[in-house]
Amino acid sequence: MDLNEIAVFIKVVQVGSFSAAAKQLGMPNSTVSSKISSLEKRLGTTLIRRTTRRLSVTAAGDAYFKKCLNGLEEIKSGEDEIAAIQDEPSGLLRITAPVELGSSVLPSIVAAYSQRYRKVSVEVILTDRRIELLAENVDLALRAGHMKDSTLIVKKLGEGTFAPFASPKYLKRSGKISHPRELRKHECLHFTPRGAETWQLVGPHGTLHVSVPGRIVINDLNMIKSLTVAGMGIALLPPFFCRNELASNKLVPVLPGWATAASPIHFVYPAQKFVSAKLSAFIALATDPIREALAIKIPI
Repeated sequence: MDLNEIAVFIKVVQVGSFSAAAKQLGMPNSTVSSKISSLEKRLGTTLIRRTTRRLSVTAAGDAYFKKCLNGLEEIKSGEDEIAAIQDEPSGLLRITAPVELGSSVLPSIVAAYSQRYRKVSVEVILTDRRIELLAENVDLALRAGHMKDSTLIVKKLGEGTFAPFASPKYLKRSGKISHPRELRKHECLHFTPRGAETWQLVGPHGTLHVSVPGRIVINDLNMIKSLTVAGMGIALLPPFFCRNELASNKLVPVLPGWATAASPIHFVYPAQKFVSAKLSAFIALATDPIREALAIKIPI
């Protein structure tokens, strides 16, 4: 049995591509192909069918993949158990987070962690795709929303909301507003995941659905924030994402007391008997700064 062949096979199935697996494993495509061929020869069966355009896993390959993945998880659990009893964190720590949330709150935390724990390498994966932590060997996720997976350990950090912001120069040009219904008379910048026609805001007297105009729809909050600072309109943005612009008065809240419904934000990681030193150290260092960032409130 060659565990390297098995590890390569697992990675190919996970990423769905020989070339992508080779890139992630840091080896030539030809090596990946030969490892799979050698494994299939030893087992006497086809695990993966390959064409010039795509690959598909056979029934035998799928069954073998599931068994191998369980075995790999047991090996990783054994290594984590050993790592957990080490005094000093070490090894590779892989973290994932949504793009805007991660890019806003993680840079200073990762910098402080890396300076403190010199034997740990950190890989941060910013993506809005929901990563399978065990299957993709990720140690920790920062996630928004309600968690339903009972196999994961969940630690609530706070809640996130979106609120209406604009630049002072836009409000000087277009006029201030005192009620969400007045948004209909303004240019609004739309974040694609939140929709481009209606904003749902919660205020002192309940929830209000407001139809808002806007000629600009973008799927990236950084760009929306930049255009809002430039005076292009009013946008829904998370307060923690605008803390620097709020402090420098480049952005101001448009409707104090109104925001979207709160969404819980958590640290999430696979359930395990022994939490590695590298993971527990990161959680301990990151918890308070993230909670402070999420606690930024818009004045009423």
